[in-house]
Amino acid sequence: MTILDLHLFGSPVLREAGPRVAVVDDEVRRFVEDLFETMYAAKGIGLAANQVGVARRIAVIDAEGEKLVLINPQILDTAGRETGEEGCLSIPEVFADVTRPDHVVLEAIDYHGQPYRRVLDGLSARAVQHEIDHIDGILFIDHLSLLKRKRLIGKWKKDHADDPGYIRPLRQGSDVSS
Repeated sequence: MTILDLHLFGSPVLREAGPRVAVVDDEVRRFVEDLFETMYAAKGIGLAANQVGVARRIAVIDAEGEKLVLINPQILDTAGRETGEEGCLSIPEVFADVTRPDHVVLEAIDYHGQPYRRVLDGLSARAVQHEIDHIDGILFIDHLSLLKRKRLIGKWKKDHADDPGYIRPLRQGSDVSS
């Protein structure tokens, strides 16, 4: 398995909607394993393909005992509303309250290429929605009011004005917030 570089806010691939995966083959399975390895190295609970520079409809999640591979995921139904703090490995040090459905019915393809359907609540439901947003080119800050979004983006740009680019290399056990 390989730990991949993270793409940070401003990287154009974060705004790309990923195309569907036609077949789950060994290359896709290796990529899924690399996504998990990268997510764990970054100490995250979810990671989408475009966060590592690949615009494809693939993401992984490990939250509240739900370890999920999301290939061509879609949300079939939602219920309830819950506001909770969200952050993102691609926008480290930025957190904000986001309101989302607290119950989702998810349909996706798994690691072995088999379709599945799951009912998720709480943090797992929030993480699935966050990662599906990513593969649609949407960031969690897009769910904020214009004023709040501008304030957070302004702070991000000021804090990262001297960054050399939009890619952050990771290594095992690294902390993306430092």
